[in-house]
Amino acid sequence: MRFHTRKWVKPEDLNPNSTLFGGRLLAWIDEELALYSIIQLENPKIVTKHMSEINFRSSAKQGDIVEIGIDVVKFGASSLTLTCQVRNMMTREIIITIDSITMVSLGADGKPKPHGKIQIEYIQDRLTDY
Repeated sequence: MRFHTRKWVKPEDLNPNSTLFGGRLLAWIDEELALYSIIQLENPKIVTKHMSEINFRSSAKQGDIVEIGIDVVKFGASSLTLTCQVRNMMTREIIITIDSITMVSLGADGKPKPHGKIQIEYIQDRLTDY
């Protein structure tokens, strides 16, 4: 699991119990998954098609720093299936797990578009020395 993004839990992120609001965390996750998919599939038109069971295992409080981790499960013809884990950066306690999230690459017509990718590409793989 690669942890790409860190978020600082601020007062506006809290629910009435003074812990991180689940909806805020899911919005952060969805944004991170979209950005990751846009970069991997080299297409700015990406949508979230499916999320499997969302397992809230613990919470975070104001001042905590959480990390969003993503791993690729598989590449489909027009999709990318990911797994996600969020943890408290300081304690390493897992806050949430989502086993399967499907992101879909769209064409100009708004329909699924094949992306031709079969494996993770890293920035250094895209750079060449001439």
